[in-house]
Amino acid sequence: MGKSVTPDAISKMLADPSPDSTSQIPEIVIQVVDLKSMQNSTTRFTFMASDGKSKIRAMLPTNFVSEVNNGNLQNLGLIRVLDYTCNSIPNQPDKALIVRKCEVVLSALEVEIKENSVSSTPLFEVKKELPDTLLKSHPATVQPLKKEEIGIALKPKQDFVAKSATQIIYEQRANAAPAARMGMTRRVHSLVSLNPYQGSWTIKVRVTNKGSLRTYKNARGEGCVFNVELTDADGTQIQATMFNDAAKKFFSKFEMGKVFYVSKGTLKVANKQFKTVKNDYELTLNENAEVEEVIGESVFVPEIKFDFKKIDQLGSYVNGRDLVDILGVVQNVSSTLSIRRKSDNETIPKREITMADDSGKTVTVSLWNDLATNVGQELLDIMESNPVVAISCLKVGDFQGVSLSTISKSTVRINPELPEVEKLRSWYDSEGRGSSLASVGSSLITSTKVASRTMYSDRIFLSHITSDINLGLDKPVFFSIKAYVSFIKPDQMMWYRACKTCNKKVTEAVGNGYWCEACQKNDDEVSLRYILAMKVVDASGEAWFSVFNDYAEKIIGYSADELDRVKTEEGIEKFQVILKEATWSPHLFRVSVGVSEYLSEKRQRITVRAQSPVDCSAESKYLLGEISKMMAS
Repeated sequence: MGKSVTPDAISKMLADPSPDSTSQIPEIVIQVVDLKSMQNSTTRFTFMASDGKSKIRAMLPTNFVSEVNNGNLQNLGLIRVLDYTCNSIPNQPDKALIVRKCEVVLSALEVEIKENSVSSTPLFEVKKELPDTLLKSHPATVQPLKKEEIGIALKPKQDFVAKSATQIIYEQRANAAPAARMGMTRRVHSLVSLNPYQGSWTIKVRVTNKGSLRTYKNARGEGCVFNVELTDADGTQIQATMFNDAAKKFFSKFEMGKVFYVSKGTLKVANKQFKTVKNDYELTLNENAEVEEVIGESVFVPEIKFDFKKIDQLGSYVNGRDLVDILGVVQNVSSTLSIRRKSDNETIPKREITMADDSGKTVTVSLWNDLATNVGQELLDIMESNPVVAISCLKVGDFQGVSLSTISKSTVRINPELPEVEKLRSWYDSEGRGSSLASVGSSLITSTKVASRTMYSDRIFLSHITSDINLGLDKPVFFSIKAYVSFIKPDQMMWYRACKTCNKKVTEAVGNGYWCEACQKNDDEVSLRYILAMKVVDASGEAWFSVFNDYAEKIIGYSADELDRVKTEEGIEKFQVILKEATWSPHLFRVSVGVSEYLSEKRQRITVRAQSPVDCSAESKYLLGEISKMMAS
């Protein structure tokens, strides 16, 4: 095949910046000029795409990096563009060429092709390879050869009417449904390929979780909002949010479990505070978005993608927003319990299972509703075989130190066909079955007996934390500290309104009551839960600790509801007296230390994970042990 660029290739691509179908893309061969890695990256390469006449800034696909690394494509080489899009560059009039798919035509030429060297001769079908000497020469200097020498098969001219693939499909299936036409005429993108700088796109997704249509009220007025979680065939998820007219339009359209084509939405970076799926981006659909149900086509069941966490790593997720996936061997299954919900006095089923993994720890998982009655019963029936179970979207709580709980979108797979299962089963059969495995929360339980054993194992002074700003930068680290609460600010926001069912923060609903995002319901009554800062001191210095509800109640001696009543009914002076009485008593704290960034400034966050009063007997033994170590050294 001729080794040269396609004339006016750049202008052709700019004229059609985002082709709807790869079948509509003509033969495009361009030269790679100034090939280099992007910001020292090993997976992204940029270059100037040249057709000998024009140039455009361009980027190679990430899956093409191996061709660059092994030398198949070098600077001044030729590539054939099979799929592309042209995106606008922010704050610049130029566009950038994003090559989605391509193939190498020639590794490298000796010089850059200029306009006068671009051949307009059509490419012929070659039946046998050119001699090596011809491949090494410049395309412009290749002399025409006789037909017998290179074996060119000349095809007779045929009279025909050129039709695109889209035209043929429309003629064959003119009566297809709108969703089918959308699937035929547009390329379906995978969710993982989407980015905010793309032009038009279409995704094919299944609704895997649907929220309720709820109202809100803020400084800009009243409105309604609705969101869904969408999953494509690869198992990638994304959250889509609709407001006001769009929410009313699509609420009835999106039905749980159905598959849709979605296009004309806006992609933006997800707000980590509110996102419910593992995706850096989220979709916003307005009333002009296109949503068509897939009818008459093969649909798919999304593959579940797990991101397993080891059980001994769960401590850093306690009471956090992140949901976790775990894989473990079931050691015990309880009978079904009936729990009466305070909010509506309704009875719901619950079942607890104990799981272990090769980190040598166990954890208790609470299954609720149908998972408790159906999956839980199945696990109980096969418990003697110690099945391996994968569970997604678990909430991490602090009951018994660390505990897990299913939510509405949690999924449970028994003995799944995953590569990690065989390794875990092998470990359990050889080591885990006969071992005495400790609960992951045992080191965080605040009873005096446990505290006397664990609160001294890695005791440090406050100065050890405050002197190292990078402590906990990669992941939270845990320490034990003996210290005194020296000050509790009375004018801080000490509590928040919480749902009585899940203890998550609620917001005021339009009209009356409070809306719980986690439970997706309104409640007339809520509880108050502590979330406050306390100044803590020891012999080496001082620091501010973040303290949550259960531990704050033990330190202050009042629940948040009780303290709020005192402040309201008995006055601010009594309120301040109670806070002052809570200071200058010794405590044993188990804390986690992490680093957050605020206004480009690193800040340490020290969070109380467990608290207990000082056991004088255990404290004396600890001090004598430390003295003995000092004398021995």
